[in-house]
Amino acid sequence: MTEIIGFNNLTKALSFNLYDFAVATNEEERSSYIRYIDERYSAKQIEAMLIRIAEIMDATVLNVSSKDFDPYGASVVLLMSDAKAGEISNLMAQSTVSVHLDKSHICAHTYPDSLDPDGICSFRVDIDIATCGSISPLYALDFMFSSFESDVVVVDYVVRGFARGHGGKKVYMDHDINSVSQFVSPLILRQYETLDDNNPQGLTYQTKFVRNELDETSYFRNPRQVDPATAAQKMALIRKEMQAVFRQS
Repeated sequence: MTEIIGFNNLTKALSFNLYDFAVATNEEERSSYIRYIDERYSAKQIEAMLIRIAEIMDATVLNVSSKDFDPYGASVVLLMSDAKAGEISNLMAQSTVSVHLDKSHICAHTYPDSLDPDGICSFRVDIDIATCGSISPLYALDFMFSSFESDVVVVDYVVRGFARGHGGKKVYMDHDINSVSQFVSPLILRQYETLDDNNPQGLTYQTKFVRNELDETSYFRNPRQVDPATAAQKMALIRKEMQAVFRQS
């Protein structure tokens, strides 16, 4: 890519939308599912994850605001400043660089749902990262996948603005990308079917991920108490919900 002279003004925005599904066979299990989500993905838990994302990008956390909502759900906003000069983490480039992350942020919102009449509960997390400078939030994708139980993931990545190269030439992209999936480890990719919807000319990239194989026991609150016929029916509904999100336009 073209070498950038002076301050890198490029803004890289990544939206990570995660969907996880479960089955509740009665009202007690619906309530149990919501309690589980509220405990595992509370504002404090999400806050720790976002701070780790900032660390992966070698950013300095300036401020964090988090809140658990009633009856459920959480939101966290994290402001970042200059990254440390020096080597970007192992996930980043091989060279030593100095990066600037002023006016950068990460925000996350959680949305549990247990109102489906067929008992299919869902949990959605939206994580939005905007960085201004040399690094890209794409390098935190593996951590985000590993931090959640992800049945379906939709990742949108956009680069906006321009910087300057030699002779004052405008530079609209400072790194190579063909697909979001190239920034996800092979071990994770093996678990998913992927679908790209990219517009390289518009510097806009989207990849959707849907889990290939489902462990039936992980979707029920009390799997040993569910008869095979009911389990098969509910798993068919789970797959239908997953495909509906994966295939939506």
